[in-house]
Amino acid sequence: MSDEWVRLEVSADGVGLVTMDRRPVNALSREMRRQLVATFDAISEREDIRCAVLTGAGNVFCAGADLKDRPSSEIAGDFLEHNRITRETGNAIRECAKPVIAAINGAALGAGFGLAAACDILYASENATVGMPEINVGLAGGASMLKTLFGRSTLRRMFFTGQRLSAHDLLKRNIIEDVLPEKDLLPVTLALAREIASKAPLAVIYAKRAANMVDVMPQRDAYRFEQEFTMALSKTEDAREARMAFLEKRAPVFKGR
Repeated sequence: MSDEWVRLEVSADGVGLVTMDRRPVNALSREMRRQLVATFDAISEREDIRCAVLTGAGNVFCAGADLKDRPSSEIAGDFLEHNRITRETGNAIRECAKPVIAAINGAALGAGFGLAAACDILYASENATVGMPEINVGLAGGASMLKTLFGRSTLRRMFFTGQRLSAHDLLKRNIIEDVLPEKDLLPVTLALAREIASKAPLAVIYAKRAANMVDVMPQRDAYRFEQEFTMALSKTEDAREARMAFLEKRAPVFKGR
């Protein structure tokens, strides 16, 4: 039986806390990646989870790929299988039906930074650093992840040198929402997750889809799809409940339909 390197804790208020726990640095093995994919696929379908927070155990968010668990060039298809699960690890977060908040509690490097970049909202602790150090071990990878967060010059500087940025560097560039003392990181991100989880469930799911679309579609086409989402949502029970609750000055009771 495989070790459990990814924990999912679900609270009564609809928040799923996902913790990577492969100490000391939460390096990503192939099996750990599979566990992450399975966890976020489950979050997508579970009705008791409406928002998730991703963090790392200990003092490191994720130091990236485990260099001791590299694919073998002597086994046909091993590199392709490794690359496939590597891609899908980030995709499982990006395509998760529910919003995912990154609580970056230390170094997030290489593929570990890729996991954070796949999240919807990012917070970091004061000791957090990020980087793509693949160039330092004779490899190259991650420009597509950096592009989602940085401009042309910063992307190339980080990619060509492996240089890291601090949490305060990220805040200055408006990459993250805030830099927090380590003790406050989870309380703040979990509070935000609870706020998101309190919204109409279908509306949040459609909002996540819309946010993903506007990243890759022309504004005209993306807004048209958003309007179609709004039309569909306006016919749901939750939308009617939200309107009645507003008029009656009470908290809404959503049913997810």
